[in-house]
Amino acid sequence: MTKTIAALLTVFNRKEKTLTCLQNLFAQELPEDTEIEVFMVNDGCTDGTPQAVREQFPSVNIIEGNGNLYWNRGMHLAWKTASTTKQYDFYFWLNDDTFLVDNALTTLIEVSKGMGDKAIIAGTTCEPHDPTIFTYGGITNSGQLVVPQDRHIPCDYFHGNIVLIPLYVYEKIGLNDPVFRHALGDFDYGKRAKKMGIRNILAPGILGKCESHETLPVWCDPKVSLKKRWKAFRAPLGNNPEEFLIYTKRHGSYSVAYFHYATNHIRVVLPWLWEYKRDKEHFVS
Repeated sequence: MTKTIAALLTVFNRKEKTLTCLQNLFAQELPEDTEIEVFMVNDGCTDGTPQAVREQFPSVNIIEGNGNLYWNRGMHLAWKTASTTKQYDFYFWLNDDTFLVDNALTTLIEVSKGMGDKAIIAGTTCEPHDPTIFTYGGITNSGQLVVPQDRHIPCDYFHGNIVLIPLYVYEKIGLNDPVFRHALGDFDYGKRAKKMGIRNILAPGILGKCESHETLPVWCDPKVSLKKRWKAFRAPLGNNPEEFLIYTKRHGSYSVAYFHYATNHIRVVLPWLWEYKRDKEHFVS
């Protein structure tokens, strides 16, 4: 019986990266009797991305967004569209700035098969020019990136760059939650799944290349004016305090959630009281 995969992407003004991403995706050597269909949300691109995709990859299903979806809501629209088109055996999250290695999908599918197609399988990415620097993948409860091994290992949750979700998981968990606009939707999905008894598994090795987006956020940069810090703080690509409050209440305690809500607001005003640390739990794009 043929296995079907719906690959899900959301894109905004990264034409060259998007085209490279799709080129690597369509170049994947899939197991026999496996088919893939791509659903891509165009969230208001102005750089010709959708036109170029139509020309080079005419089989891609392009879904028009409203320009205000950002990553998580764009992925929600892509997933909702795919799931109402027909029933797929797998749903595959892929960031458009993530370039798969040759065996990525085969590795994910093989690991999933070993789990009875009842676990979420995430893949690790590295810096494009340095395979020793891991950028995205599985994460521990302490917020640390899990170092990939030569076999699959568990993780607590994951980044959404490379994620294979079997039909069983989709039917149990559903879609990613659109309450989150840009970030946190991938973290939330993994944590919700774990609470419902679904295993989060990190596939072996490096499955893709993606540059790290981590820099000191504008909203807590003391070199930036308070006005600009506040604007960045409230923006969809910023800290999103109300969304972060929902996330921390859902996966922690109310006291911790409101503590972070208060201290993040203080940090906008007095950022020099904090020293910046690499913390993917708080700052992810």
